[in-house]
Amino acid sequence: MSPLRRRHQDEGPAREPREELRGTALRLTVHLADNDPFHHHAAYTEIVHRAHRAGLAGASVLRGIEGFGRTSRMIHTTRLLDVADDLPVLVVIVDTPERIRAFLPQLREVSPHSLATLDTVELVPPADTERPADTERSV
Repeated sequence: MSPLRRRHQDEGPAREPREELRGTALRLTVHLADNDPFHHHAAYTEIVHRAHRAGLAGASVLRGIEGFGRTSRMIHTTRLLDVADDLPVLVVIVDTPERIRAFLPQLREVSPHSLATLDTVELVPPADTERPADTERSV
């Protein structure tokens, strides 16, 4: 399997799936560099694994193609090989305000100095998942 598509084995199982979020939620966005370490792996990986074990509704890692941070002396970009390291990464987690706030101590254990933001978000309800059996999806 491609390294981009491998599944990580977690140290422990996640909590049971919860019912779908509705209404408003809290979005936690953590700003990191792709090479920020936590022990022997990337900090963003540890954050996602801990969010999964905590039973949070979902987490995504988004890799930036260009950016700089508070301590950067230059703009890091994928366009130049010599500054293609230290690229920006965002970890985005959405759940109820209570569950996100309860997760913040774990975030700070993994990444004590990263920029983290909290935003109240309105959730868009999913479309009706019931579809007639004879309707084919066009590709």
